[in-house]
Amino acid sequence: MSSMAETVSPTATTLLIQGLFLSPGHNFFGHHGGPAGKHPMLPVAAMECVAGRGVRGDRFFDYKPDYNGQITFFSLEVFAALQRELGLPDARPEAARRNVLVTGVDLNALVGFEFALQGVRFFGTEECRPCYWMDRALGPGANVWMRGRGGLRARILSDGILRPTRSLDT
Repeated sequence: MSSMAETVSPTATTLLIQGLFLSPGHNFFGHHGGPAGKHPMLPVAAMECVAGRGVRGDRFFDYKPDYNGQITFFSLEVFAALQRELGLPDARPEAARRNVLVTGVDLNALVGFEFALQGVRFFGTEECRPCYWMDRALGPGANVWMRGRGGLRARILSDGILRPTRSLDT
């Protein structure tokens, strides 16, 4: 990471972790032209972030050095808008296959910035772009709808544990 990187610090009052998810295997990544995998996104009470390696137990852990998607974030507000605007009331946020479901932040604003969450430091590398599989995972039209709002891919800069700020049921 360049020393030119700027740092922003979302506060606990604005950025809340609503859910954490891991998957031991790939359902869509590397499956082009074939069937989707059947690895579930497992909700977890805590997530171990390992600097430079990823999220312990997740399919991208130790994928390759400096991988831009060591951890992924998705906005619950964006997901709620997707459900409403595409008429997908039964869609589940974990179907987007992102690790951390958050509220209270524009994730695109974190691209190119270092930020901290619950004492763990991250660097926002790029938008977590949707692919054609989103229409199958979430519902018709999701791929196009999610362009520009698919979430955030980030590198993990320091070790630490993330926990939900509050449950999805509250």
